[in-house]
Amino acid sequence: MAVYTLPELPYDYSELEPVINPQIIELHHDKHHAAYVKGANDTLEQLAEARDKEQWGSINGLEKNLAFHLSGHILHSIYWHNMTGDGGGEPLAADGVGDLADAITESFGSFAGFKTQLTKAAATTQGSGWGVLAYEPLSGRLIVEQVYDHQGNVGQGSTPILVFDAWEHAFYLQYKNQKVDFIDAMWAVVNWQDVAKRYEAAKSRTNALLLAP
Repeated sequence: MAVYTLPELPYDYSELEPVINPQIIELHHDKHHAAYVKGANDTLEQLAEARDKEQWGSINGLEKNLAFHLSGHILHSIYWHNMTGDGGGEPLAADGVGDLADAITESFGSFAGFKTQLTKAAATTQGSGWGVLAYEPLSGRLIVEQVYDHQGNVGQGSTPILVFDAWEHAFYLQYKNQKVDFIDAMWAVVNWQDVAKRYEAAKSRTNALLLAP
């Protein structure tokens, strides 16, 4: 059975200063992300035990736990690579990410419109959640999704390519209860090269969503 593992950070804890301080990065990655990995693995074991014993009384809770922990692991694995200390600005053709820039303009009317929508989606999550830029294969366009906890309000076939973590553990030690300030600051560390690679990879999966045989 496949076992999920905690990926290493692609940079030092201090890489994203002053937007995110090293203490937050260390706690967020080494404790919170690690807990989602452990939770996913533990739940897989519990599901295997339920199958072996044919004891299905807890199936509803186990399936929900698996979705929660696995989604947390996946979203955080994207999150770390979506950021870089020399990022920010907006995607430009001159930087080799022109296709992504064009897709954003086509899907949202302008980069400014997209930036505002994703900012609002991330900042207005009730409780814990994420703002997500995703490729939607049915229309071939980019959409913004608002994720509650790790699961809600997501198109079933969409692929996340840029994620903003709006859980309090992502910012509280530095930004206190000012979630909006944290989301605004996040734009200064977006790794557009990584986002562009994810966009191209998502577009290439032509059979990602089969509506008919």
